[in-house]
Amino acid sequence: MKTALISICALLALSGCSRPPDPNTVVMLIESSPTNLDPRVGTDGQSERIYELIFDDLLRHDEHFNVKPGLAEKWENPDPLTYLFHLRRGVRFHDGRPLTSKDVKWTFDSLLNGSIRTSKAVTYRAVASVDAPDENTVVFHLKQPYASLLWNVSEGAVGIVPYGSGPEVSRRPVGSGPFRFVSQEQDKEVVLERNADYWDAPSTVARVRFMVVPDDTTRILELRKGSADIAINALTADAVDAIRKQGELDVQQAPGTIYSYVAMNLRDPILKDVRVRQAMAYAVDRESLIKYLWRNEVRPADSLLPPQHWAHTEAGKHPFDPVKARALLDEAGYRPGKDGVRLHIVMKTSTDGSTRLLSAALQQQLRGVGIALDIKSFETATFLSDVTKGEFQIYSLRWIGGNEDPDMFDLVFNSERTPPKGANRGYYHNPRVDALIAQGLAETNQEKRKKIYAELQQLVAADLPYINLWFFDNVLVHSKRLEDVELSPSGNYNFLTTARLKH
Repeated sequence: MKTALISICALLALSGCSRPPDPNTVVMLIESSPTNLDPRVGTDGQSERIYELIFDDLLRHDEHFNVKPGLAEKWENPDPLTYLFHLRRGVRFHDGRPLTSKDVKWTFDSLLNGSIRTSKAVTYRAVASVDAPDENTVVFHLKQPYASLLWNVSEGAVGIVPYGSGPEVSRRPVGSGPFRFVSQEQDKEVVLERNADYWDAPSTVARVRFMVVPDDTTRILELRKGSADIAINALTADAVDAIRKQGELDVQQAPGTIYSYVAMNLRDPILKDVRVRQAMAYAVDRESLIKYLWRNEVRPADSLLPPQHWAHTEAGKHPFDPVKARALLDEAGYRPGKDGVRLHIVMKTSTDGSTRLLSAALQQQLRGVGIALDIKSFETATFLSDVTKGEFQIYSLRWIGGNEDPDMFDLVFNSERTPPKGANRGYYHNPRVDALIAQGLAETNQEKRKKIYAELQQLVAADLPYINLWFFDNVLVHSKRLEDVELSPSGNYNFLTTARLKH
């Protein structure tokens, strides 16, 4: 750690001359190119965050993930199987066409009828049909009650495309959002410009250039030289620490929603014993890892849902307690041998540097209670394939974005959603949890839903299919010529709609 920090500081000091920045363009660094800017198709982080600036959704959400008006200025739920959305008038696409209900219907019909090939279609499996009875009204008819529909038509889900749009949207996206698409060059840049006719408050930034820079060190140097203005969640903790000390760039940090966890295979003869899972949870010293591994850029997690979420409840916590961990292992029949080892567990990881660092730290901590953690690293594709097929004892990954709605519990903890039907990769099964998931998906009253998910979170915390680790903060580094930069918990790029360039 110390050597890495010294190297970063040296690079900052030797970064060379800067060039005068364009007074009308914000240059933002991103690690990779978006794969598809069609909001019905793109699922990678860069695609979703950039197309959110180009396209509007029916609804938006606030900092607690409550839905609020977007293209739809109001909505009704007259019965459990019907949602009516009333569109605001006067909205136009970037090419001048008015946005009406037929555009909304076309967008969702293309998902439902399979004319656009996309993994997002499964999200709307509860939708029977979409009607457009007049220019400003859209009606969703459901096959079954589905309370998460509102979330799944809000920002970041599926933006509205013009009527008749096909696959060409990925090459030349036309939306109604705060920025217009100008150009894209793979592995180099994406350029957007302000939509001066935006129905909401137009951005004060005239132009945004997303510059693709895969290398960590190069991103630091671009910011230091002044050839780039901003980067979010794109620098290592050591780099951010060094930048703070330099003082030439501003650093903003706020709670985020990216969730890190350790998943366990509950079909495994060892891990099916909840006492072993509990012992592992008590053996992890999160506070130490947060301080030394992540330099306080993450916050402890006690649930899949982030703390600022309307449905979050403080579930059962497992503070660092090696004495209790050893007692649980004794109770489960795993006593230390002459070498102090009680049992061996294999952790599969990818070759990603931060993941391997985490696994090495967990290896050391678990050894303290007599668990020998054997680490096996694989290329990302092989690792993910094994995880999906359930060929693991434990692994660690992150959930990005999906955990911002309680619908996530259905995907990862419903016993019927084991692969390939879902992401219950550890084969967790609790009939009461299944029942609560079904109730939560059908209940439209938010206060009642909150009580349902409170009980659900308590049960999952007790069963420990996941060991909760932490939520990553959003860390944004920007030049001092940029002001009024407002971070959102989602870590999206919406701050570009309110940020201003000093002239």
